[in-house]
Amino acid sequence: MNRTKPDLRILVRGANDVGSAVAHRLFTAGYSVVIHEMPQPTTTRRRMSFSDAVFEGRVSLDGIEAQLIKRLYLLRGALVSDCCIPVFIKDFYQLLNTLHPTILVDARMRKHLQPEVQRGLAELTIGLGPNFVAGETTDIAIETSRGKSLGQIIEHGAAIPLRGEPLEIDGHARDRYVYAPIAGTFHTSFQIGDSVIQSQEIASVDSTPLLAPITGILRGLTHDSVPVTSKTKIIEVDPRIHNAQTSGIAERPARIAEGVLTAIQNWEAKHAH
Repeated sequence: MNRTKPDLRILVRGANDVGSAVAHRLFTAGYSVVIHEMPQPTTTRRRMSFSDAVFEGRVSLDGIEAQLIKRLYLLRGALVSDCCIPVFIKDFYQLLNTLHPTILVDARMRKHLQPEVQRGLAELTIGLGPNFVAGETTDIAIETSRGKSLGQIIEHGAAIPLRGEPLEIDGHARDRYVYAPIAGTFHTSFQIGDSVIQSQEIASVDSTPLLAPITGILRGLTHDSVPVTSKTKIIEVDPRIHNAQTSGIAERPARIAEGVLTAIQNWEAKHAH
């Protein structure tokens, strides 16, 4: 795949399912994309994201590969080779100062945390979801709340505040998830895609056992041996035994990614003259 815009570099913060969908869409649209992630991400939907590149070195999502880059001097070669999306896990500002991205997309989806002001870190800054205010924290915000406004470009004002219950699947909403009861190290021998039975022990945080909240298929599971803080989402069970979605880009992240792409294309059109 030839980069149609090799000089227009985009830095995406976050290799979760939303950040990965954004990076994937921009990469397939011809942009040079780099992902920044933390050294031990707690991402649960790992088969629906690029986050496991951090642990495995290389991972594929819907036909596109992401590769962990451990040294910044290797970044240029990775971008020139155009074979994959580089993932960098060390200091964010070192990466920022080396890459000099034209566009920065904050896709970390940190719903309960107030994002820092990122305007000025790139020519165009885009924030995804709650707590971002277009014109204040970032230049543009993208709506991530489900409904008719999902993926909407916000040029002035705030995205919709965090809402209550997650999407209901076969009568199950919040009860599909398990959150860390304490801070500690997450341990599991299970894999995403495994079948589980309600109340079955499937993981632990330190010595505290974690039970399957419902019967179904493991859709989300934080990587083994990753430190977690209290209340971190660490397990998700899909109650659809025969047609659970455990891999690939889901509809909601895809729609958010389309919103990001449109915002970037609109910005490019304005600056073309």
